[in-house]
Order: sequence, then C-alpha cells, then structure tokens
Amino acid sequence: MLRVVVVGGGAAGFFTAINLAELCKYTEVILIEKTHKLLTKVLVSGGGRCNVTHACFDNGLLVSNYPRGGKELRSAFSKFTTTDTVEWFKKRRINLKTESDGRMFPESNTSETIANGLLQMAHDLNVKVKTSITIKEIIINKDKSFTLKTDTDYSPQCDKLIIACGGNAKPESYNWIRNTGHSIVTPVPSLFTFNIPNNELTKLMGVSVPHAKIKIANTKLETEGPLLITHWGLSGPAVLKASAWGARMLNEMNYNFTVQVNWLPSYKEEGLRNLFIEYKESNAAKNIGGNCPVEIPKRLWEFFLHKTSINETNRWADIPKKQINLLINTLLNDAYEVKGKTTFKEEFVTCGGVSLKEIDFSTMQSKLVPNLYFAGEVLDIDGVTGGFNFQNAWTTAWIAAQGIGTSINQ
Repeated sequence: MLRVVVVGGGAAGFFTAINLAELCKYTEVILIEKTHKLLTKVLVSGGGRCNVTHACFDNGLLVSNYPRGGKELRSAFSKFTTTDTVEWFKKRRINLKTESDGRMFPESNTSETIANGLLQMAHDLNVKVKTSITIKEIIINKDKSFTLKTDTDYSPQCDKLIIACGGNAKPESYNWIRNTGHSIVTPVPSLFTFNIPNNELTKLMGVSVPHAKIKIANTKLETEGPLLITHWGLSGPAVLKASAWGARMLNEMNYNFTVQVNWLPSYKEEGLRNLFIEYKESNAAKNIGGNCPVEIPKRLWEFFLHKTSINETNRWADIPKKQINLLINTLLNDAYEVKGKTTFKEEFVTCGGVSLKEIDFSTMQSKLVPNLYFAGEVLDIDGVTGGFNFQNAWTTAWIAAQGIGTSINQ
C-alpha cells in the first residue's frame, strides 16, 4: 500500500488529507502535527466564528487581495475557487453565509462547525492523525521516496510528502525544508495592528469609523476601509490591509513610522470647508460640541475639538475661521507616530516562505524534488484579512491532493 504523509494539522493540512483520502481509497494517509493542538487557526479565526472564505467570485478581483502570490493563484483559482469552496462544504452539510462586508462564515456562527467537520471527515476516511511530533529532517531515498526524521523515535517512510505546516516568523524554522534544496523567502509578520503609545487617541478605544483612508508617510502605501481605535493604537481593515501590503517595508522601518489618517475621505477640502461655513451660519447659536456637521462618532468629534483647542461649549458663531480651518485639516490630514505592532487578535500570518518559483502550481509539486508537494501559508503567499488566507489554503491543498491522486491512480 502506498503511503502519503501530510505535515501540518491546520486548514491546508486537513483539506489535503481529506481530499486525498477520498481520491485514493487504497492509500494510507498520515497527518503529522508538531503541537498537541489541531486546526488552531480555524478555531480562532473570525473571533471564533471561522472566516472560511470571501464572497469574491471573480478571480481577477480575488487575486488582487494577495500582496504576495496573486499571479500564481490566478491559475490556481481556475481549478478551485471561492465557488468551489462553498460547494465543497455544502456537499458535506456545512452551509456558509455571507455578511455585508463579504466575509463568509458557517451558518452555525461557530468555528467548531468547520473544525469538528474536518476532524470527523478525516476520521471517517481513516486518515491517521499524529500530534506532538516535529519533523527534523527529510531524507530523500534513492527510489524518490522519503524517510522523515523526527524528535521522537517515530520515523515514517512515505511515497509522497505534502508540507502544509503554515508560516513561521523564525527563519530557522524552515531549515528542514531548506535542506531539501528549496529557497526560503525570509519571513516577516503580516496582518498586524499599529501601536501608538502614549497618545490620547487610545482613550477612545472601541470607537470606529466605517470609512477612513490611511497613508504611510513618505511612501506610496495608501489604503481605505473601516478603522478601529484600540487601547494600543489603530486597527480595522484599513490598517490590516496596509500592514499586509507594506509587510516588508514596515519591517525594514522597524515598525517606527508616521501614519496619516483621513477620517473623512469622501470629502474634498474645499467641499468640507463650504459645508462647515454653511453649518456655522445656520447653527450659529448652537454649541459646537453637541452639533457636528459630519457623520463621525461623538467621542471622536470631541477629541478633535480638544486637539485643535476648541472649547466644545462655545457657540458655532464664536469659532474663528482659523480654528475651523485647523479642525478641517485635522479631519483630513491627521497624523500619529507608530512605534511597534501588535498581532491581529490570535491570527498570526507571515509574508515569506517557500519560493513560488520552485513550485508547479498545476499540481503544487516541487520543481526540485519529485513527490514533494506544498500547500497553504508555508508558501510565500499571503492575503489581506477577510477569508483570503483560508481560500489560499483550500485551493492549494485541493490542487495538491488532485496532483498526488492523479499520479497514484495513473
């Protein structure tokens, strides 16, 4: 009986193992995970609801959400895309729902539905799951099979090997892969929030705006989306997109930079000034603190008044033009000094990993080592937040399983 080993007990690992076991019923499939926990990211994703994928069904648009790997994923998504993910789970009695921002979750609203479903499928298909085993070395045998040296006395041999162990911030964690001849693009964090220590803004933790534009000063990096103020700084999709697209650049800056915030990107400066002038004339007797001409949270409005030295009890009629101009400039051109980063919730994502030049994306097989395959975030692929990283896992895992299955069943 042929034996296939899948390294990694996360989304990509389980998806590969399950699809492979379905395709090759007379092949022994073993899944090895280095920790004692399985499907950790699946369980914590989306605040414990599991953001399975994103309701983006146009592959041209879908690939635009991957700072790294978009070009390679275009061909991969032609084989297995968002629609296929939804149908795959539906056929296995796990229905997904779409939220207003496009994120897709299980209808049950709990990540346990996905995790337990994958675990049960693997069990039903006789996938042997082994935990707390770390691969130390991959020995390539003369017949192109593999012997895996581990940190235990368990050293399995296999005919095909799939590495789907996820990303890691430590370059040395890839040494066992690098020793097979593969190049590793140096990993750095992606999807993180911005720390702005000792700033009064953090007192507004929990306040958010639905649409803001942020720019990293002295660069071309600019993103838009919802923005959230936290007790350590700034978060939300606008920041997370910037952290993903600027992962390497911000790492080189040692996470010390100025972030410029436009809290009202739908307004041009002249239009906003005219709005304020008209509002001042029609609300002259009203106090400025309780009467805001634009739609932003009250606490944020009061913060900007304080920041521009405007007494919120003053009447609109008493606010000089100079202060109004300063207030407008703050709303459109605010700035904060970022010093450090914080991991987004418990979702650790890296930019970097196995070089994509060394992978055949029609099968996910290594171009350097026959019978060796890769799937998921161990590759130099990462997406922005919103279900895109899981979609990469499902797609590359499915292609890897199909590639192995085809070679076995020929």
